[in-house]
Amino acid sequence: MNIATQFADSAATNAEKIAVFFGEDNFSYKHFKRESTALAAHLLQKNALQPGARVAIWLKNCPEFISAFYGILQASGVGVPINNFLKPPEVSYILKDAGANIIITDNELAEKLAEILPDHPDLRIIKTSEFADLKAASGEQPPSSSRHESDLAVIIYTSGTTGSPKGAMLSHGNLLHNVASCQHELEAVELDRMAILLPMFHSFMLTVGVLLPTLVGGSLVLIRSLHPPKNIVMEIIKHQATILPAIPQLFRTLANTKLPPLPLRLCISGAAPLPVEVLNQFTDRVGIPLIEGYGLSEASPVVSLNPIRGTRKPGSIGRPIKDVEVSIQDEQGNSLPAGEIGEVCVRGGNVMSGYWNRPDESARTLVNDWLRTGDIGYQDEEGYFFITDRKKDMLLVNGVNVYPREIEETIYQIPGIKEAAVVGKAHPQKGEQPVAFVVTDEGAELTTDQIREFLKERLAAFKSPREIQICDALPRNATGKILKTKLRQRLEQA
Repeated sequence: MNIATQFADSAATNAEKIAVFFGEDNFSYKHFKRESTALAAHLLQKNALQPGARVAIWLKNCPEFISAFYGILQASGVGVPINNFLKPPEVSYILKDAGANIIITDNELAEKLAEILPDHPDLRIIKTSEFADLKAASGEQPPSSSRHESDLAVIIYTSGTTGSPKGAMLSHGNLLHNVASCQHELEAVELDRMAILLPMFHSFMLTVGVLLPTLVGGSLVLIRSLHPPKNIVMEIIKHQATILPAIPQLFRTLANTKLPPLPLRLCISGAAPLPVEVLNQFTDRVGIPLIEGYGLSEASPVVSLNPIRGTRKPGSIGRPIKDVEVSIQDEQGNSLPAGEIGEVCVRGGNVMSGYWNRPDESARTLVNDWLRTGDIGYQDEEGYFFITDRKKDMLLVNGVNVYPREIEETIYQIPGIKEAAVVGKAHPQKGEQPVAFVVTDEGAELTTDQIREFLKERLAAFKSPREIQICDALPRNATGKILKTKLRQRLEQA
């Protein structure tokens, strides 16, 4: 059994049911089965796609994302979702690293690929505008996926502390394991309608927002426009959404907005820590259960949740979901008792097999069957887990992981830059925003505007520092290491 065959079974059972509500348009399970099958046939016949070959998906949230994803898997390929906010050089890096020679995108994004084609002369671009023609040309014999649970299904790219994105390898079994666990914990059924406003390329949305509802026979309410926030509320009411996964910033906004009665039975906060203040405000003013969870791409991604039924502890990431283990360990890999702080480690069928083409990094992260997350926390006497610190130096911008090292490495490409350090500055709506401190070479005449323009062309907007400070020197310790704590203190004092 693999993801493609499970979707085929779900689509056959629910053929006439609406799978996706998208503004004024509705799309049935039959539609997605036909479209994904036609794409699979095209990939196999026109491109002779080999089992395990990587195919990139560079799309904004749209119904075609679902067809593209299932079509790739039905053709026995491996999906590589790419952040649609990335700039062409960033996309180029992922395509090269993954060895992907096919990319599925839309007309607008396809135009941006022109500048990277010289580096990818064999790149085949399939546009979603071609899907209708593919359906018309598809034959009577639909291709059947030959993949097994242990075979690779998806490579999710996440920025690493080395500054270069790395691909977490998730198998069909990893994702199906996480879907089954989430279905159990969320009590998800075919009557549920999942409100989708977070990006579908993100591992959280891919599993909880796409795979879970379509494999259990539920529906997606795909929010067409997120601004102003009242559009989200109107879509939720219009299409009677029952579950809303989102980030803390949205729940803060909803808690401070006068809302009509909502059909939601459950809200899930993920991708960033949920402030206790926001949780309490939302619960008091909106009255819908809001549960906080924890996960990471390397774990498919959901690891723990506060329970729907039973005690929900503010500030806690809850307890491990079904068939997943969590342990607090010291540096030597010894499990620590309740109350002691150590590294959060995860074990279960949802844990990745490793990082694509990075055996050394995989060996450091996967130790004795445990995934060492790099997050620091503790467990209380009742088995609830708490995160006390995030991965070293990582920022969370609108719920998306941003690693300062990647930004710093880009800054160092600027002629005249001597040193650079990036830290996070708290922002009431976005969570954090990057701030860059730079030291220029003696005699260099660089302005903050010149630095900003250089970065604008090479980094996604959410990664680009909103504030740049040119300094005489950066604070260092006795061994020469830059003291980022001092830089954060500067921002706090300012």
